[in-house]
Amino acid sequence: MANSPQWQKTLNEAKGETVYFYAWGGSKPVNDYLRWAAREVASRYKVRLRHVKVADISEAVSRLKAESGNKSAIDLLWINGENFSFLKQQELLLGNLWTGIPNAALLATQALSLENDFGVPIDGFEVPWGVGQFNIIATNGLLATNSLETQNRKITPESILQAAKQLPGRLSYPRPPEFHGTTFLKQLLVALSDSDARLFAYASPEAQATLLPLLWDYLDQLHPLIWQQGRAFPSSNTEQLALLQQKTLDLTVSFNPNQLIKEQKEQRLPLSAQRLYFSQGAITNSHNLAIPKGAQSPAAAKVVINFLLSEQAQQQKLQGSWGDPTVITPLLDPASTLPSQQELHSSWQQVIEDQWQQKYGA
Repeated sequence: MANSPQWQKTLNEAKGETVYFYAWGGSKPVNDYLRWAAREVASRYKVRLRHVKVADISEAVSRLKAESGNKSAIDLLWINGENFSFLKQQELLLGNLWTGIPNAALLATQALSLENDFGVPIDGFEVPWGVGQFNIIATNGLLATNSLETQNRKITPESILQAAKQLPGRLSYPRPPEFHGTTFLKQLLVALSDSDARLFAYASPEAQATLLPLLWDYLDQLHPLIWQQGRAFPSSNTEQLALLQQKTLDLTVSFNPNQLIKEQKEQRLPLSAQRLYFSQGAITNSHNLAIPKGAQSPAAAKVVINFLLSEQAQQQKLQGSWGDPTVITPLLDPASTLPSQQELHSSWQQVIEDQWQQKYGA
């Protein structure tokens, strides 16, 4: 397909174009990687890639909603979950990406769950380019309550609560709706409900009434024991990591299973720090790239996606400072990933965030 007349036409149309890529800007390793990618696509394809940094991609979603599919300032965006579900439902995304981008053929669909996004079929409206797995980075022995947990580095809501009792003020999590914080709540809910099947389907009022009190009862016990007595929370996992590095906290949260290794390699965390995950498995999802229907440089955006799925770009993303796991078959490495837990249905995201805000956000 890379030699097809259609792709050659796309490459020709892309030359000299600028791609405005709206993506989370809260991570230095990610930002460094995108600067590297921008240099590469400029050299190879004569395409300018401009990273428009956002604190939350919902900012871009709101803009696309206001534009209603008309000419957009956004050519490419980094999304998943409820943001993708909304844009797909509103028909604001360009389709047929998997068939229109040659390197999409490399996607490891047999080994990874890449065809659904938080329970919503992708249907060619976005392209996976990395994998996130929720994990906790903690000081040595913080959450290990017995030899089995120490060996397997698994944690439970009970072990977190026990650690909070032993070390009051030393634990926390990012304030929802920051996605690391929300995912921490999801991991707790999966564990507290014994992986109730209703979490992986639409969040009906009946399911909410039955399952969410398990989470709120637990947080009512946890919050008085954590940093700031649960009256304030880190704004992001980046801030929480800094608090861990400053020895103010004893843990941080991450969506990158390789982050601990990278932090230790750069001597930002001690070698004694541990990577932990919930005993049900690490909530796992792909993070994806999509092109708005009103993008002004759709051909160039496709060229950028195709490059980001190349072996060179995926290897740089995995082995460079970011350490984000690959999604393509030629580079798939089971050693760089954790045992997996299915992501909750996208409808639970807003429900959890809204009710958390009502209960604890004041």
